[in-house]
Amino acid sequence: MRPRPRGVADMPGTIPVFPLAGALLLPRGQLPLNIFEPRYVAMVDAAMASDRTVGMVQPQGEGGGEVPSLQKVGCAGRIVQFAETGDGRYLVSLVGLARFEIVAEEGSDAPYRSCRVSFDRFAADFVPGAGQDDVDRPAVMTALRRFAEAKRLDLEWSSVEQTPNEALVNALCMMAPFGIREKQALLEAADLKTRAETLVALTEIDLAGGGEGEGRSTLQ
Repeated sequence: MRPRPRGVADMPGTIPVFPLAGALLLPRGQLPLNIFEPRYVAMVDAAMASDRTVGMVQPQGEGGGEVPSLQKVGCAGRIVQFAETGDGRYLVSLVGLARFEIVAEEGSDAPYRSCRVSFDRFAADFVPGAGQDDVDRPAVMTALRRFAEAKRLDLEWSSVEQTPNEALVNALCMMAPFGIREKQALLEAADLKTRAETLVALTEIDLAGGGEGEGRSTLQ
């Protein structure tokens, strides 16, 4: 088993990418995936045989066709859980490592897409808890309580209160019922403080509009 990457130098220069609208992975966040398309089953097979790294990236636009253009920034994840079902599906869980910029898409005979990427811009992503002290936690908690009340969500508030700022902000961003553009804004936020501020602003907009804005999905 290869050790978990600790910095930019440990990351591969080319990674397989999984384009998925509305799916947001952030550093140290956990994203479950149900893999059933043959091309992505092949992608998981290749990742498991190598360094278990997969890049999550959103397509540009809500549709995109069979081969959609990709957003320029995604997040690399490491497969930390893997199970195969009786009908040929893979149930995997990714833990976010760091964000990347796509340099170029690589040609390949593989059925899945691969990109040459750079992690240089996001070196701070490898530092757990970076920027936690700068987060306006009261603002985040106020927005979360208002959202939970409006959507009639029953949350374990004692657990929420004990969750560190980084884990709280990133988990809320990943679960938030926003569209592609909003999710991409959260992904590309310069730091944790900016991400938290963006999350609060988007939540307030969602609540003001009744939570029925274009491109939004249900909270899972």
